Order: sequence, then C-alpha cells, then structure tokens
Amino acid sequence: MRATIHLDTQHHAGPVDRRIFGGFLEHLGRAVYGGVYDPGNPLSDERGFRRDVLDALRPLAFSVMRYPGGNFVSAYDWTDGIGPREARPRRPDFAWKSVETNQFGTDEFLAWCRALGAAPMLAVNLGTGTPARAAHLLEYCNLPAGTSWADRRAANGHPEPYGVALWCLGNEMDGPWQAGHAPAEVYGRQARMASALMKGLDPTIQTVACGSSGRGMGSYLEWDRTVLEIAWDTVDFISAHRYSGNWGGDSASYLAEGVEIDRILADYAGLLAYVRGVKKSAKRVYLSFDEWNVWYRARGDDGNWAEAPPLLEEVYNLEDALVCAQYLMAFLRRADLVKVACLAQVVNVIAPVLTRPDGVLLQTIYWPFALIAASARGIALAPAITAPTYTTAHYGEVPALDAAATYDAEAGTLALFLVNRDRAALTVEIAVADAALGAVLHADLLTGEPHAANTWEAPRAVLPSPGRAEVVDGRLRVTAPGTSFMAVRAKVRTAPAGRSAIVSPADAASAPTA
Repeated sequence: MRATIHLDTQHHAGPVDRRIFGGFLEHLGRAVYGGVYDPGNPLSDERGFRRDVLDALRPLAFSVMRYPGGNFVSAYDWTDGIGPREARPRRPDFAWKSVETNQFGTDEFLAWCRALGAAPMLAVNLGTGTPARAAHLLEYCNLPAGTSWADRRAANGHPEPYGVALWCLGNEMDGPWQAGHAPAEVYGRQARMASALMKGLDPTIQTVACGSSGRGMGSYLEWDRTVLEIAWDTVDFISAHRYSGNWGGDSASYLAEGVEIDRILADYAGLLAYVRGVKKSAKRVYLSFDEWNVWYRARGDDGNWAEAPPLLEEVYNLEDALVCAQYLMAFLRRADLVKVACLAQVVNVIAPVLTRPDGVLLQTIYWPFALIAASARGIALAPAITAPTYTTAHYGEVPALDAAATYDAEAGTLALFLVNRDRAALTVEIAVADAALGAVLHADLLTGEPHAANTWEAPRAVLPSPGRAEVVDGRLRVTAPGTSFMAVRAKVRTAPAGRSAIVSPADAASAPTA
C-alpha cells in the first residue's frame, strides 16, 4: 500500500515548545521510594538518588517534571516534607491508601530535577489546602531570604531561591475521588485567588488551572468553561488529562487512538477561542496536557497502608508504544495550542522505566518518547496526508497512517514521525513544496509482534532498529512495516525567495549533509 505526505515549511502550527516533553513524578507506589529515591542502595548516590534511574531518564530529555501529584497533592501538606528528615511526620495518604514517610520532599525533588536536567513544575494543594498555603510554598521556593518561609528554605540549606516557573493550581478538582472536590464555581474562585496571590509574590511565574480529568466526565468542557470564565485573567493554562487503553481487546480501534486525541485537542481549541471571545480578551490561554499515557491493566490497586507498595506497575507492549507516539505527534501538530504536556508517570508507576534493587528495565513506551524528543526541533509543520484506510469498530474508517513533522531552519533538517496503524506495510512518499531534500541522517524503526513486551527475562524484545528511508527523485521514500513507528531525519535546504523548490534528483543528491 502507498501513502503520501505533502509539507511546506511556510505552512506550520508554530514553534515546538519543548515543555511538551515533560514527565510526572507522584508520591504513589514505588515511583519515589524504591524508584528515583533509594538511600542505602549501592546504585544510589550520596543524596539517595538512583544513579541508574537518572541515566535511564536522561535520554528522554524531559523538559519539565510535574510533582508531587496527582491525587496525592489534594491532601498533602508540603511543610511535612521539609527540614530535618528525622523530624518529618509519617502521614496516611488519602489518595493511595499508603503511608507517606516524607523522607523525600520539596528540596529533594528540586535537587533531583537539577540532577536530571528538568525544570520543576510544582502542584499546590487546592483540595484540602488554601490559596494562602499555596502562596507560602511559592515564597519558600522563589523569594530571596528575608521573609519567614524564604528564611526557612535558607535554614534548610538552600540560601538561593529555586525560581520555579510553572505551577499547577491543584489536580483534577472536577473528580469526586479528589480530596476537597468542589463545584467548578468554587474551584474557579480558589484558582483565581491562588494564582493572583502567587503572581503577586513572583510575577514571572505561569499557572495551570485544573480542567476536566477526562472526556468521559459528565461535566467535560462545561467545567473548563466555568473555571476559565472565572480565572481567565490570572491563569496561563488549562489542564487536560487522558489515559488510553485497549479495554475490549479491539486492537484496530485502540491503534486509532490518535483520532480521539485529535478530537480532544479540537475541543479545547474551540473552548479557549470561545471564552476568549466572550471575554473580549487579547490574552491567550493555552493547553497543558499534563497527564497522558496508556493505563488500563494495573488499576484498582490499594496500598493497604504500607510504605511504598507496588501500585499501578503497568507492563507495556508494542501497541501501547504506538499509542504513546500518537499522543506526542498530536501535540506537535497542535503546537499552537499545546505548550506543556507530561507523560504520567516516569518510574515504576505506569512508567517507561521499571526498577528493582539491582537495575532498571526500559519498557516499550520509552522508545517513541526518546526518539521524538531527540529530533523534534524548530517549527511543527502541518502535514497533508493521503493514505489508505482500515475499518475499526469504534471509529469507522480510519487512515492507516498517522504523521507529524518538524522543520529546524537553523540545523537545516526535517524530522518526520510516522505510525502505521494497520497490519499491512506502507510505502510513504514525502514531498516538501519549498525545500530540496538531501541526505537521510537516520531512520529509526520500532516494530514487531503487536503484543510483544520488554520484561526482566527478555528486556530486548522491542527495541529500535534501522529503518528504510531514502531520497528518490527529490522525494523522501519511507517503508513503514505493519504496526510500526518510525522517526526519520533528513537534511533540507529551502528555496531562495521567488524560486521554486522543485529540483532535479542530481541537485537533491548534492544537498548538504551532516
């Protein structure tokens, strides 16, 4: 089967915000304790940070890391996790029915972010907490010494402000499962007040209001509209969350999950434009898709009031990896809308990396994230795709090919990301209207048996391998096997103003190479 993609470097959705390659670390199961933090383990450094976990996460190039929740944050008192560890209280965790020791808190997280090279994205408690308490945490993190909470930070060994730039105003407050769940009108006022107080202390920060926790909620978009109309002038983002799953064993529909993701993004684009119009506002509020992943097998776990019990430790297969790729590709195509996104989560709990005391395991979903984050630079192009379709029970006829592309003018490179949702192989031809294609720099392929997974016994069952991509008659030709993901990068040169970019194969072959 054949498909085509037409691109133009002048037809794009704007610059790629690197914050879409974010992660999420919550006090849940073995994410923190036994995950990123494991004092006494020979694989940990003097701070208790697992060195092998840091080494495994660095290739994912996380730009931001959201913390400490998640459901956990809605009953969390951040002051429990600062100061001498021996004085920190043990608390019952309402969200996950576990015991929280508070040995890892705000200062440890910020130090861990620095070791990882990710910017912190802190969530405040607007469930059982208050806007005033949120402002106290902002003071602790961002203000110079000389006031009460900033002096506490200095006394705890951190004299200089942390400068945390991105703040979540609670978590999933539309959900009845959330500690402190409140109607949208009540939460909207809390969010507006918290954001105003926090920005009054540090006007450089950006804040994220809670949106709907899922498209299946009865209040979907109506909740978001209410919150935005109340808090519009004080917030910068509204959040969206989604977890995908092959609930009915319908792989054809599951692999078309990108259709649903696109619909959600279209929903929010329309909503944000509507509220902006109603308010006659020149300001723009963007989308923070700060929880997304595949999660459907390891659900309903109860911590049974244990310390760091193994919860939600999902094992991922190739199909799951292709769905994760479609999330990131959708975010790229809507670079005008999605400015922040967080893979939930990063270690052990629904995560790309699993640990045991003697090492780490890289799951299948690790690879599309790593490959896309490594190459997506510059502006996000708007691909025009022509592809065969296949039939799904849930979505009807769906294109077999999903695609996203970015153009880095400074490096002179085109990055192309493809998911072949169908079982049949595709030959994909890519033309760039105003650019000459040069050498293929790399072509990485992730494919195999759809239900294959990496396990401790077989850790290399699903790994990237070299794919087939070449420039033929001035076009890029890629072979995408059935049920596969590909990341391809090639050199390009744009045509001078007023000249056509159509070149001969000889000219294309002589384009600059790496």
